[in-house]
Amino acid sequence: MIHIKDHKTHDMFDSFAFLGPKRKKLIEKSWGKLFREQILSELPLHKIVAKYDQLNGRPTKELYAMLGVMILQQMFDLTDEEAINQFAFNIEWHYALNITCDSDVDSYLCPKTLWSMRKLLTEQELYDLLFERVTDKLARVFSVDVSKQRCDSVHLFSNMRHLGRIGLFRKTIKKFLVNLKRHHKGLFEALSKELTDRYLSKQGEAVFSMVKPSESMQALETLGADLFWLIEQFKGNALITGMSSYQLLLRLLKEQCLVEQDPETQAPKVSIKPNKEVPSDSLQNPSDPDASYDGHKGQGYQMQVAETFCPDEGKKSLSLITAVSVEPAHRSDSDALIPLIEATQERGLGPNKALADSLYGSDENCEKAKELGVEVVSPVMGNPPGDHFLLTDFTLNEEATVIACPQGHAPVKVKHKKGKHSAIFGLESCTGCPHLSRCPVQAGKKGYFLRYDDKALRLAKRRAHEKTPEFQQEYRFRSGIEGTMSQLDRKTGVKRLRVRGLAAVSLCATLKAAGINILRAVAFKNSEFPENSAPKQKNPGLFDLIYAFKERFANVIAIVASETMNFFRINRYVSMKLAS
Repeated sequence: MIHIKDHKTHDMFDSFAFLGPKRKKLIEKSWGKLFREQILSELPLHKIVAKYDQLNGRPTKELYAMLGVMILQQMFDLTDEEAINQFAFNIEWHYALNITCDSDVDSYLCPKTLWSMRKLLTEQELYDLLFERVTDKLARVFSVDVSKQRCDSVHLFSNMRHLGRIGLFRKTIKKFLVNLKRHHKGLFEALSKELTDRYLSKQGEAVFSMVKPSESMQALETLGADLFWLIEQFKGNALITGMSSYQLLLRLLKEQCLVEQDPETQAPKVSIKPNKEVPSDSLQNPSDPDASYDGHKGQGYQMQVAETFCPDEGKKSLSLITAVSVEPAHRSDSDALIPLIEATQERGLGPNKALADSLYGSDENCEKAKELGVEVVSPVMGNPPGDHFLLTDFTLNEEATVIACPQGHAPVKVKHKKGKHSAIFGLESCTGCPHLSRCPVQAGKKGYFLRYDDKALRLAKRRAHEKTPEFQQEYRFRSGIEGTMSQLDRKTGVKRLRVRGLAAVSLCATLKAAGINILRAVAFKNSEFPENSAPKQKNPGLFDLIYAFKERFANVIAIVASETMNFFRINRYVSMKLAS
């Protein structure tokens, strides 16, 4: 049965009046007030209601609060046990989630409920929608200027061990054997004891853990032979080939090994690929098959981040993370820019100008972004020779035609065809030129040729623009996103997650970004209104009046109470004397 509260309608009486004005002032300045008033009612409840029955079964926990817990757990980087304790005892959480009752029905959360809600969000990929609802609401409330944005990526480590090649083979084969023993014990017992002991006994594991570097290739050959034998042994059994651990064996063989025929015996022979031939999207750990490898940062995942910024130092503006995307680590940053721009434009948060490093700023990306109405400010990849002439050193007209070389010599002939251009300079003008070794022209039979296309011209113009003070002044704001990556790590622990798998990593990283937006919005609100005290209530409740009266007349009340007690003592004493 579904249990939902109406969080948009205010209660007649303040359920948190017991806090008093001082603690109420603190909670009004905290993230709890913003979450309660702006975020809670915006959470996409309609996406999960269909998973519950309207009439049958026990009542669910309040579903808005459950979605809120998913965000708060990642925002504060809490374990499941810590999140449950905060939900049960933290008044700030109760205020933010509008939990107005102290009973276990409302204020207690069991681990199974937390797991079920997280599983539901992961399977339905609702974490992206949660992030969008939070971000879009904050952008409207604080009138965020989204015209200028910057983007970058951060590496994420999932909760897996980093294995070498020997460890990878051993763990993958062991995983298959353990599953085979669990589900098909008869087939497992039919295997040779020598093979099973090699991977399942402590002595066998110790053998592979103490391999010398000089013997590593020999150990890999043994592992590769065992891997191929297991695949061949069960390849005709549909029950075994459908197991996920068997599919990992096949993947490992394809990525790490070469199977060839022995020229003498004509039998299959397994050899290990050199390290350089192993693809970057290869299996890194059988416990996390989605993870891949980045040559600079290692195994794991990466998160693409786009955020707003304000170049006007005299103007206060909230900086919001507008888009996030989690992907395996081997993906190139050059493929991420256009999806980020399109994701923000679909929600009405698209930029007019985007700052990014050189990996994002390829010519193809800049041209696609221009079609979307976005100017990309980014350095050009690669460094041209320092003392050589560039294409921009030649004099060109508006039609991209060269009309003079850096020494002022005009070309004899120019050609244009399908975006490709060439200029021919006479032999007499180039042969004796003292700068010929620095010039990009190439010698031919009829003269010296300068060949270029539209792309080369665009890149040359961008390189020339990079040297100007205007570009340096504009591009300096890109480095500010490094602070965002640091904040994500310090506040939410995004770089080292407690989960494995692309879906689980995406949920945690995306909700952590939503949490950063909430914390930033609160900090911005408090900086904009430093006197942000608790607002006076127009209709104070009975407890508010009693508390205010008590605070205002505390001394008088103490005196009256003391005199009253003295009066009763005297009266009792006189009565006892008269009775005796």
